[in-house]
Amino acid sequence: MLRVLHVGCGPERVVGRRNMFPASKWVETRLDIDPSVKPDVVASMTDMAAVADASCHAVYSSHNLEHLFPHELRQALAEFLRVLDPGGFLFARVPDLQQAVAAIARGRAGEPLYEAGSGPIMPLDVVYGHRPSIEKGKVYMAHRNGFVLDSFGGALEAAGFVGIQVAREHYDLVGLAFKEFRSKNGPRLLQAAPKSAAPA
Repeated sequence: MLRVLHVGCGPERVVGRRNMFPASKWVETRLDIDPSVKPDVVASMTDMAAVADASCHAVYSSHNLEHLFPHELRQALAEFLRVLDPGGFLFARVPDLQQAVAAIARGRAGEPLYEAGSGPIMPLDVVYGHRPSIEKGKVYMAHRNGFVLDSFGGALEAAGFVGIQVAREHYDLVGLAFKEFRSKNGPRLLQAAPKSAAPA
């Protein structure tokens, strides 16, 4: 079985719920800074010492990297690379700052961009973090970084990933990136141009 490290998992699971991670092939280790969501590992994504080197074939991160300061982003991506085995991949999702700013520029700052499990997401939530969650004391939900297509791909490239693809999906950016090489049968993003070439 292949192992996916689900970083910043919250209460969710990814195995069996996303086509990329069918339950017949993958097992999941859940990691989160919040012990109340009952992760397998309580840790920050900037220091995942409890996860062994090269012990995962994939890292899955959805709406986490925007909570880090730029220097912390570099630490987290270095940790992601460390825990991946050669040929392993990162699948990451972050909010698309460009679309949120465009909505604000059109005078729609007070209108929801979309609905999430936590409720309506406003353009200013994309910029600053989910304000209702922050108001409830979850200050780690504040946004300390933001991404557009080029900066997201550039951060992955600067971290040492290869075979990088980035794409827009609704109000998110999705990134797929590999450690050392991309296998011929590795996953791919549809309608996404590669950020950098990698050996097959």
